[in-house]
Amino acid sequence: MTVAARPRLDLSRIASAPGRTLLRTFPSLHVPNYRLYVASQLLTNPLGWMQRIAQDWLILQLSGNVALVGLTVTLQMGPMLLFGLWGGMLADRYDKRKILMVTQSLFAATALGLGLLVVTGLVQPWHILVSAFVLGLAIVADNPARQAFVVEVAGGDNLRNAISLNSTVFQMGGLVGPALAGVSIAAIGEGPSFLLNSAAGVVAVSLLARMDPSRLRAAPRVPRDRGQLRAGLQHILDRPVILWTIVLIGFVALTGINLATVLTAYADRVFGSGAGGYGLLSASLATGAVIGSVASTRRVRVGLRQLVYLALGVGLLQLAAALTGAQVLFALVLVAVGAVTLLYLTGGNTLIQTTVDPQMRGRVMAVYVMVLFGAQAASGTLIGFVADHWGAQAAMLATASGPLLGALVVGSLLAHRRRLRPVVILHDRPGRGFLYVQPRDLHRAA
Repeated sequence: MTVAARPRLDLSRIASAPGRTLLRTFPSLHVPNYRLYVASQLLTNPLGWMQRIAQDWLILQLSGNVALVGLTVTLQMGPMLLFGLWGGMLADRYDKRKILMVTQSLFAATALGLGLLVVTGLVQPWHILVSAFVLGLAIVADNPARQAFVVEVAGGDNLRNAISLNSTVFQMGGLVGPALAGVSIAAIGEGPSFLLNSAAGVVAVSLLARMDPSRLRAAPRVPRDRGQLRAGLQHILDRPVILWTIVLIGFVALTGINLATVLTAYADRVFGSGAGGYGLLSASLATGAVIGSVASTRRVRVGLRQLVYLALGVGLLQLAAALTGAQVLFALVLVAVGAVTLLYLTGGNTLIQTTVDPQMRGRVMAVYVMVLFGAQAASGTLIGFVADHWGAQAAMLATASGPLLGALVVGSLLAHRRRLRPVVILHDRPGRGFLYVQPRDLHRAA
């Protein structure tokens, strides 16, 4: 009797399976330069979030004023509102990789200075406000260059996937960073968060320096000329998809994304969970965002109508969070908020990046980031004021107003332009909704 030989277990194939799965999910990782770029983001994003949590909590403890947390957000985001178009012009004119090396160096130096002040016990609230403003000035040049650099480093064929991966890495930082901040603040104070982020900035600069410039798919440099800022704005006006995407992100960002101040108030005044609780609430939001990021990699296409639905979803979920009183249930709703918000942000970014002309990318993305950050800056102090005077629940209700209003305004304009009207169908197949839109029959209506 012959016994059949057992098949050999190929351990190498098993060991490499996760890597192959990762590459199938994120094909942009096949590009060596993009791997270096992602590695820098994997390091700087968690520690950057860690510093952000430490910064917000530190100024709250020093001042006892939630509104100052909102002012910190305003100072950090405000310069983008004032000077964002010039930052986009820099991205179109100069080497984006070198711009990022300069801005990362500024981030590292600012974090080092604030960290030393905290460790030596000399820190004052105004130090944090000045640091936030300096970071905001660096963001003016950093963000348009970073947004436009994704195409150059990953290639146009991998753009959708690269944007999704960037969002995943960013939100992974939001998942790990707040948790680390909560533990480290409770154990050893806020200072190490700033010092570690400074070290991360130095490493990020070295990784950017290691990239092979000959393999970057750089867009043609835009020579210095008059009227270039106006040309960038005209390009947006000439592309309705880009225009309405930016208008919608303005509504959503005005209140819907600015949750740091609200979560600070919830942790401190509603749940009484302190810095650790703030970190966990932020981590819940980021957990959902990671889920949304991974889901976005499987999305084939996105349109303006889908963005309207997602904005509506963000607002409704924030309303649900405001009506939730239990901490565990509140954290679960935050997971859903994070997932839908990330799907919305990734979809809007992808739609613009795949529609814009390459030579206009820096200026158009500057307007996109300017509206995104500027709207947050405009509402940062306002949301903090609401939280300080009427409580965290009122502030959470206020955050829902922007996404809901944006979905209503942009959705109504799209419906009017495309001659659509809502139709309620009471009898339909199971599993289908009952609210639809269909072309309006103008002749019948007449």
